[in-house]
Amino acid sequence: MKLVIGLGNPGNDYKHTRHNIGFMALDTFISENGLSESGHKFKSQVFKGTVANETIIGIKPETFMNLSGEAVQAFAQFYKVPINNILVTYDDFELDYGQIRIRKKGSAGTHNGMKSIIQLLNSTDCPRMRLGIGPKPELYETKDFVLSNFTDKEMVEIALITKNASDAIVSWIEDGIDRCMNKYNGQ
Repeated sequence: MKLVIGLGNPGNDYKHTRHNIGFMALDTFISENGLSESGHKFKSQVFKGTVANETIIGIKPETFMNLSGEAVQAFAQFYKVPINNILVTYDDFELDYGQIRIRKKGSAGTHNGMKSIIQLLNSTDCPRMRLGIGPKPELYETKDFVLSNFTDKEMVEIALITKNASDAIVSWIEDGIDRCMNKYNGQ
């Protein structure tokens, strides 16, 4: 069993914000791979399916970004999923718009959702896929930038970006983290 987590903020007010690109990528993955919505559990919207003969649970925490770790910890404990079988997908304003960066482990950097996950899992060993939403303009406060909506031009490109992210998730499931990193990092 593997958990695929998309990070974002719940509600229509945040639907097209930069901070929600993790939700958008997970939505594309769910759609392309036939996962079915299976309700709500542990303060999250839950989707289940099978990809490459692997049971997959897709999770969209509804705790708001800064408390994402509560949902991830609950699922990991309930299903006894090893940390290396959890992939977290989220935004990164330090990466250029559309760029993908996948890592086996590491710090949270400036991302509060990932900080919450690391703190509650008590480990930096969680695989993650960061999706570029930057660069952040100099005069913007970080909070204002990540909570801003994508521009019309960026929204046109979002389908390609989330498709690449979905393909990278499938690669992680089928091929493992190393091959996935080699194939998708920098795209």
